Amino acid sequence: MRPIPVAFHIWFIEVHTYGIGLALTFWFGLRYTERRLRNAGYAWQWVTGMFLWVIVAAIVGARAMHVIANLGAYDHDPIQVIAIWQGGLSSFGGLIAAIPVGVIVTRRRCPELPISRFFDMMAPVLVGCWALGRLLGPQLMVAGGGHPTTQWFGMYYADQVGKRLPVPIFQSVEDCTVFVVLLLTERWLVGLDPSRRGSGGRRASDVLYAPPEPTDTMTSAAARPNGVVIGMAMVLWGIERFADQRLWLSYPDHLGSELVQLAGIGLVLAGLALLATRIRPLRAWRESRVTRGAARAGEMVSPPTDSADEAVGPSVGAAVGPIVGAAVCTSPEPGAGSQHATGPATPS
Repeated sequence: MRPIPVAFHIWFIEVHTYGIGLALTFWFGLRYTERRLRNAGYAWQWVTGMFLWVIVAAIVGARAMHVIANLGAYDHDPIQVIAIWQGGLSSFGGLIAAIPVGVIVTRRRCPELPISRFFDMMAPVLVGCWALGRLLGPQLMVAGGGHPTTQWFGMYYADQVGKRLPVPIFQSVEDCTVFVVLLLTERWLVGLDPSRRGSGGRRASDVLYAPPEPTDTMTSAAARPNGVVIGMAMVLWGIERFADQRLWLSYPDHLGSELVQLAGIGLVLAGLALLATRIRPLRAWRESRVTRGAARAGEMVSPPTDSADEAVGPSVGAAVGPIVGAAVCTSPEPGAGSQHATGPATPS
């Protein structure tokens, strides 16, 4: 059985499938980021420029980390250090280089968007990119398989002898699962806020990351505490990377494999620490929102005292009351109709 092709020719030009996969993954990340920002109510036109810088930083950092972890493989042919079209990019190296660049550009281009909220918004984007990138990247590159296997699901990869574990496919399934968990986490967070339930069919992310309403004067915590979604992503993805490397990709005395496992453990611990710091603020925020929602509900049923409404007959009050009661949710002015429960007023 022949391995998956890693290159093809268009006339005299050699095209590498790995490069096409990376390009499609970056395009998906760009469009998905723009969509989440736009739907949440933030400016999004600056994202393309940010992504160009992030892509360059991610590729350089990912390649540098891979080369450092595999120096022995490049002793005989140093020119291969720049041959990124054959694969060999470290996810952690890309993150280390790309995150600072993304933060700097975001602070300059979109200062109204808190960085902590931007991390939460980007967590599903990154995991979604990894899910797609595993299939379109390592699955189509040289030596992209895992340990040798005789199982029926084993596959053949270029420059690897025999059937190999299709680790990129395993990782893609894992990343898709993490992606779904993050989206469910966003829905759960929206459900904690009574004032943002019933969003009229809007996606949870659109409601969750929208800027605070102009009428929201709660100076202590008008917006939900950030960090829950990115913390969840750090824990789940860190576990995934550690397990993948430990079970399917590790080799004895291989520095790169040990570094990936240590990085995975570190990411899990950092994510747990972040989530631990979010418990108390999230609880206080939810209680404040519940109290605020109860206060609004009390305004809807409390009897108004506007004497002008007493001049309205009982039939008119009964008709107008429900309409005004619903409008009180968005207006501090008292409505009409509910005061007639004690009997009709005497016309003046």
